[in-house]
Amino acid sequence: MQTQMLGSPTDWIILIVVVLLVLGGSKKIPEVAKALGRAMGEFRKGRMEVEREISEATKSEAPKPEPPN
Repeated sequence: MQTQMLGSPTDWIILIVVVLLVLGGSKKIPEVAKALGRAMGEFRKGRMEVEREISEATKSEAPKPEPPN
């Protein structure tokens, strides 16, 4: 039976925090977290904008029903 290391997201978060502590020290963690939060916010804004544009494009391209003869 083989055990899988780093199988859950929590394991990855713990690994990243440990690596940050080793490489950057404890003073860098808040700066990195702040930058990561900003990046996630920008990504979310971009995704919402693309979804809105796709929604508008599909509404404007919807075929109009033909009147009955």
